[in-house]
Amino acid sequence: MKKLSTTMRLTFLGAALMLAAQVRGVEEQPAAAPFNYVRAKAFHIPPETTTEESGYFALCEGLNGKIYVGTAAYGRNAYLVEFDPRTEKMRIVLDVHKVAGLPLTPTGYASQSKIHTRCFVGKSGKIYVGTKQGYASEAEKAAKRRGETIPVYRGGYVMVYDPATDTTENLGMPMPLTDEMIAAGKTEGQGVIDVTADEARGLIYIITCEEQHWLLYNMKTKKYRELGPILRDQPNTLIDARGRGTAITADFKVARYDPATDKMTVDPLMVGNKRFGDYLGGHRVHPDWRITPDGKTAYMQLLDDKRMFRVDLSGPAGQPVVAVNLGDRIQGKNPDSRGSICLAPDGRVYSATRVDNETGFGAGLLHHLVRHDPTTAAMEDLGVFTVKNPGFAGSATPNHGFHRLPDGTMTPMHAMLAMIVARDGTIYATNLYPFTLLRVDPDAYPR
Repeated sequence: MKKLSTTMRLTFLGAALMLAAQVRGVEEQPAAAPFNYVRAKAFHIPPETTTEESGYFALCEGLNGKIYVGTAAYGRNAYLVEFDPRTEKMRIVLDVHKVAGLPLTPTGYASQSKIHTRCFVGKSGKIYVGTKQGYASEAEKAAKRRGETIPVYRGGYVMVYDPATDTTENLGMPMPLTDEMIAAGKTEGQGVIDVTADEARGLIYIITCEEQHWLLYNMKTKKYRELGPILRDQPNTLIDARGRGTAITADFKVARYDPATDKMTVDPLMVGNKRFGDYLGGHRVHPDWRITPDGKTAYMQLLDDKRMFRVDLSGPAGQPVVAVNLGDRIQGKNPDSRGSICLAPDGRVYSATRVDNETGFGAGLLHHLVRHDPTTAAMEDLGVFTVKNPGFAGSATPNHGFHRLPDGTMTPMHAMLAMIVARDGTIYATNLYPFTLLRVDPDAYPR
C-alpha cells in the first residue's frame, strides 16, 4: 500500500478533528424544550412608580381598550398606570397621595403603599381601586425593637378613576383607625384589598385587609357600613344574577347580601357531600374567583392549589351552594397562582400557574398558561410564558424575577401577580423584578 504523504495525513487529521468538534458541538447544544413557549412582549412599568419593582393583583382592561396596572412604592405612595396598546406608551393616571391630599414625600409605614385590589371596571367605564399599607422598613423595625414609635397607618382609601374625563374621585377610608379601635387594642386602620361596584344600584362592596371586613358604600349617602361576615384572606366580591353581593367567608362558606331585601345570608359551600374547607384536604389560601356574564356561574382557584372549581351561584338563599372540581389545572409540585384566573370573551377560563421545573430542561420555576373549556371540559396546558425581547428593561434594572432556560430563553421566575384576557384575545399579565407588563398577542398561543 502506498504511504500517504505528510500533507495528506495532515489534511485527514484536520478533517477528523473538525468532524469531532462538530459532533461535540451538537452534543453540547441543549435539547429542545419539552413544552411549548407562549412568547410575550415585555414592557417595563415606570420604575418611579415602585420601590421594589413590584405590584399586586391590580390589572384590567378599560372600556377604552387601554390597560391599567396598580403599583406599590413602599413607604412612599401608590399609583395607577395606563398602558396604551396602540402606542405602547405608559403614563401615571392616579397618584394616590396627591388625590388623598397626603404628603408627596416618603412617610414610612403611614404611606398608602399599594394598590393591591383587582381593578374593577364598572359599566360606566370608571375604574375602582383601593389602597393599603406596605411593610415597615428595616429602620422602622429597629425603632420598634428599641421601643420607639413609628408612623401610624390610619387606613386605606377607595378611589375611582374615570378614563373618559381623566379625573379621579376619592371616596375616603372605609375603616380608619378610630378611638374605639385604639381602645380595643388596634394599632392601625384597615387597608383595602377589594373593591367591586354595583353601579346600577348605587352600591360599592369593599373588603378590608388585614382582617377582611366586608363593607358596603352607598353612592347616594356617601356612607360606609359593615355587612357582617369576616371573609377569607384576600378575597373578592362578585355580583350575581339576582343582584346579590357574593363573597367567600373565613370558613369557606358563601355570604350573600341582597340589596332588594337588605338581608344577609351565609350558606355552606359544598363539593359533593363535603364542605369545601374539608374537601380541600389541607390549609389553602387566597380563593380567587370570576363570574360569567350571566351572573350564574363562578370559576375559582386558590393560590396554593392546582384545582379549578365551578361554583353555581344561581340558587336561592338558605340552600347549600354547589361547587364542582374541574380537575387539576396542571401537573407539578408547589403550585402558585395569584390573581390570574380570568374569563375570555368566548367563555373559556384562563389561569397562569407556576410549578417547580422537574422537566430536566433547566431549573428554577415555570409559569404555565392554562385554559379550561367549559363546552368540552378540557383543561389545556398551552405552554410556558417566555419573553421575546429580553433587553426590555435595560441592563441597569434588576431582573432576578426572570431566569434563563438552557436555550437562552428568558422566562418568569418567582411570581406572576395578575392576568387578564382582553376583548380582542390579547393576554396581559404582570411579573415582579422588574415590574413588568407581559403582552401575549392572539396569534402567539393556540386559539
